Amino acid sequence: MTVKSSARANIVAFLAILGVSAGIMLWLFWRFPLTTAIVTLVVLGVLAVLGRLARSTDVDVSEMDHGKQIV
Repeated sequence: MTVKSSARANIVAFLAILGVSAGIMLWLFWRFPLTTAIVTLVVLGVLAVLGRLARSTDVDVSEMDHGKQIV
């Protein structure tokens, strides 16, 4: 498999997964609208909190003092 066909296969696989995911989400929203909306908002809220935590714990390596060790 060449690099081009491998990249093309990755794109097709990504689009297929995206399509199946969107279809499932639409079916769930059609079948269970309120529950799906609530779960979606909870998941987005969790992702937002995790994003803020990741930014708050992000430390630049150059800011760390490697010469001093805590005993």
